[in-house]
Amino acid sequence: MFTPKYTISNRLLANIKRITEIIADLNSQSFSGIVLAKLERIAKEISAFSSTSIEGNPLPLTDVKRILKNRPEYIRDSEKEVLNYNKALIELDKLFKAGDASFNENLILKIQKIITEGLIEKHRSGKLRQEPVFVNNPRTRQTVYLPPDHKDVRELLKNLLKYVNKNEDKIDPLILAGIFHKQFVIIHPFIDGNGRTARLTTKALLARMGLDTFNLFSFENYYNQNVSKYFREVGVIGNYYEIKEDIDFTIWLEYFTDGIIDELLRVKKTLDKETVSPGKELKKYHQKIINYIEKHGYISDRDYVKLTDRAKPTRNLDFKKLIELGMIEKLGKGKATYYKMK
Repeated sequence: MFTPKYTISNRLLANIKRITEIIADLNSQSFSGIVLAKLERIAKEISAFSSTSIEGNPLPLTDVKRILKNRPEYIRDSEKEVLNYNKALIELDKLFKAGDASFNENLILKIQKIITEGLIEKHRSGKLRQEPVFVNNPRTRQTVYLPPDHKDVRELLKNLLKYVNKNEDKIDPLILAGIFHKQFVIIHPFIDGNGRTARLTTKALLARMGLDTFNLFSFENYYNQNVSKYFREVGVIGNYYEIKEDIDFTIWLEYFTDGIIDELLRVKKTLDKETVSPGKELKKYHQKIINYIEKHGYISDRDYVKLTDRAKPTRNLDFKKLIELGMIEKLGKGKATYYKMK
């Protein structure tokens, strides 16, 4: 049975209180659909950039934005990493909006499979590791941590998930999500993609437990600002079997909640600058257009017909409004006309 060791320190308690206050303030306000859609897009860009950058992806944020917008057909591995991460974000968003996301091993395997698709061997993608791994210091390249034997991985992961699901209504969501994040990294259940999977799954857990700003913020951004500190706080040093009884989660939980505060304040600052305007409010049919473009890269009127029963003149007005709001742009001519995110 997994029983983590941690202390609810004054700093951790103050952080939880501060996060609760910020979220309550955000939830009490009303923002236009156009503003929220814009922030969701920015959050996905920052998350895809930051989480892959943490693992050594060299692409700058400007390139990440370009890739997510244009979705080039021929791509390098570094570009595929970004596209895969963004795809996982979109899939998680769909699951939670549909209420279909159970927090279990299948969800974790699905996330890892998406982010590693086309980047590692197929028999290792979406599968728990069947061989030993070593964690090296990124600077010295020396081994600093020996994770659990692969024969113990499934049971350790099962115990972690059991602990999370059993305590979902008993332990503060922020503490529970933080414990999951670090213990997942400690277990190191995959050959590749452990860090990205940990961050995405933690994001999913926070959303499942009611952090309503899931689509608007990117705590990966905080970690990427000081990658060395992130690795130092989330990781451990030594042989798992020799140190497992002495692992204390307290300092990590303080750092983890520091990161959420930092990102929530960034989101709050952005939202505070925006005002609700009826003329900028997105309707459901506008959102369908945006969602389709985010998934497929572009949309034509032929595509839009399949999503709505609105008449052609009205569909033209829908596209026109999104163009006027600066969200999409019109490309091509005549029957070859299509629309992309601007």
